[in-house]
Amino acid sequence: MHATLPLMRRFGFPALRRARLETLQVNLGYRCNQSCLHCHVNAGPTRREEMARDTVADVLVFLSVAKIRKLDITGGAPELNANFRELVRRARELGVQVIDRCNLTILEEPGQEDLAQFLAGERVEIIASLPCYTQELVDRQRGAGVYERSIRGLRKLNALGYGAPGSGLELNLVYNPQGPTLPPPQEQLEADYRRVLGEQHGVLFNRLFTLANMPIQRFGSMLISKGQFNSYMALLHGAHRDENLEGVMCRTLLSVDWQGYVYDCDFNQMLDLPLRMEGAAHGRKRTHLGELIGRELQGNPIAVRDHCYGCTAGQGSSCGGALGG
Repeated sequence: MHATLPLMRRFGFPALRRARLETLQVNLGYRCNQSCLHCHVNAGPTRREEMARDTVADVLVFLSVAKIRKLDITGGAPELNANFRELVRRARELGVQVIDRCNLTILEEPGQEDLAQFLAGERVEIIASLPCYTQELVDRQRGAGVYERSIRGLRKLNALGYGAPGSGLELNLVYNPQGPTLPPPQEQLEADYRRVLGEQHGVLFNRLFTLANMPIQRFGSMLISKGQFNSYMALLHGAHRDENLEGVMCRTLLSVDWQGYVYDCDFNQMLDLPLRMEGAAHGRKRTHLGELIGRELQGNPIAVRDHCYGCTAGQGSSCGGALGG
């Protein structure tokens, strides 16, 4: 695996500071039932990192004390963590909106047969990976048979009310480019997804989020191997738009890794760029979530490198899709 962090100082991303914290994004571990080419986490079936129950307890305390209203759960496949359902239940008891970043094929894994019903019962918002609406491209990026399993997963969710108007069960899809290119306009691509998935498979969903591929971990290493890293970075930098800086997710989101350490975003987590507390002792590497209870983060500087251009290029890219037109 090629390291990309040393290559992230060529352009110099603009300085950013935090706004009011709104979302806690928690990575429950890097184990996954898939090994996708575009994965910025380098997740897969052989990974063993997994958040322990004590750390889940820290997450729940932080949600309560900090009065966070949105919990965004990710991985790997977060549902493979033995504490996933307890975290969801207890967060919902606190009145927190819960998002599950689901790869859809997990719904057919042994032991997960009732997962869709559980998510619907807890009224969890699902953000599901489906990097294209065609079988050929999905299977090329994510593995043979993934498209058909994903469609079956979507139909199962639809049968429970997900994506149906007025149900209150949100089902959003995520598109990633196949290679080192920017995503097409989100609104136009969403219409194509809606048409093809509806006509060919009878699938309903609420929104499509287009995300740029980040030049880190598995995808970044692949770019280096193919001699495409520098050209992709130049593409992201050249397409930067200052107006997207106000909407980047790191201003209102806090990322927590499987050990409970905190970062400005999930991408920084994968690069081991920890959150820096203003005024903290020089040389201190990481801060644990428990140390932030009662602390104010608004105005804190955000750790930036050149990969941040992936969020501000073109229409912009965040965990909630495009930032602008």
